[in-house]
Amino acid sequence: MITTTTRLKLQEILGRVARGESVSLQERVLLQKYADRDRTVSSWIHRAQRQRERGCTATGLDGLLDDLDLGSQDAADRHRPEDDLGDWFCGASPWLRRD
Repeated sequence: MITTTTRLKLQEILGRVARGESVSLQERVLLQKYADRDRTVSSWIHRAQRQRERGCTATGLDGLLDDLDLGSQDAADRHRPEDDLGDWFCGASPWLRRD
């Protein structure tokens, strides 16, 4: 459990992360220290990083995934409609591949 002052400090830092503003190394270390001990802080960090990548707060399904902390924080992992599911399985073991 974190104190109110610590929570407010962490959320202020995360707000700057989400806006793409400067965050010092000491502040990043502080965030990681709490994220290692508290799953909620870890999800706050992921949400701030996704907001920074998108440039705004997500709505709809992306917003739901962010709220549930289910979305990937890596932009390269995002689904692209042009991807074919068969191509994704092309490197799979023979017992899993569909011929």
